[in-house]
Amino acid sequence: MGTISARVPDELEDELETYLEDENIDRSTAVRKLLSERLEEWRHERALEQLADGTITFSRAAEVAELSVWDFAQLASERDVTWVADDHVDDDLEAL
Repeated sequence: MGTISARVPDELEDELETYLEDENIDRSTAVRKLLSERLEEWRHERALEQLADGTITFSRAAEVAELSVWDFAQLASERDVTWVADDHVDDDLEAL
């Protein structure tokens, strides 16, 4: 496991301390949890953007998001992302 060190503004550190108390966890666990959650959100957003731009297929977007195609379909629906395009339908059906 790698180590990450970062300087943060005092306000952010104060908020982290509040988070630690509320969640009753140690600093390392909190930072790992927050980083992991944010990276998961970033993967989802990145996949949705690429799908909406038409640069990747639906099935590839699900892979980028690290979700099953069914879970990714739900996410795309919740975010109102249109993913059916004539030029990708065959690729998506073939991948399923």
